Amino acid sequence: MAAPAIEGVAVTALRSVMFRVRQAAERAGRRPELVRVVAVSKTKPVSLIRQVYDAGHRCFGENYVQEIVDKAPQLPDDIEWHFVGHLQSNKVKTLLGGVPNLAMVEGVDNEKVANILDRVVSSLGRNPLNVLVQVNTSGEASKSGLDPSGCAALAEHIKVCCPNLVFSGLMTIGMPDYTSTPENFRTLLNCRREFCKALGMEEDQCELSMGMSGDFEQAIEMGSTNVRIGSTIFGPREYAKKQPN
Repeated sequence: MAAPAIEGVAVTALRSVMFRVRQAAERAGRRPELVRVVAVSKTKPVSLIRQVYDAGHRCFGENYVQEIVDKAPQLPDDIEWHFVGHLQSNKVKTLLGGVPNLAMVEGVDNEKVANILDRVVSSLGRNPLNVLVQVNTSGEASKSGLDPSGCAALAEHIKVCCPNLVFSGLMTIGMPDYTSTPENFRTLLNCRREFCKALGMEEDQCELSMGMSGDFEQAIEMGSTNVRIGSTIFGPREYAKKQPN
């Protein structure tokens, strides 16, 4: 009898998150429907994801390739899956082949991965895949992501050289403990401003994926269009064993 209670809590938590997202957007004078909530279900069972799906949510994210390719076939195909975090080049084919309804990769941080994604999308005959460039806004060597100075070059490479990818914007994870500060968010905002000017893009055509369970309201108030919420919806992570990327 314990599982239904946990699942009920997740649905209640989702509704609370959506309410808080709406409030944060309204405080910033933004339209709430323009903020995407990615429910990150890392380590959580398919049954729990299904409960959140049945409550009306459609956008889910995972951090590990094996986990998403295991879960996706067991769930409805109208889910918009996001792969969040560092993607190893040797896992690209497994990811794209195993998740036909993958909507976005957050994020790409080098030309090699971009090129492989582009080739595999083409070989599978998929529609162009949305990608975000991952920026290291904390300056921590342990974090994946580009230095902010490299954003424009990689974004331009994707736009010019990868016809099967759609450059959709930028993402950041933040500090080593996965929290973020206004400085992290401001760095991403500045990065967008500078390279949109360099590439002749409108800023509202470039998404910003920043903000997680502990700071998503602040991120929305600062301009985030995509927040990644895990434990606040699903509860603490349950690590039975180390997952491969």
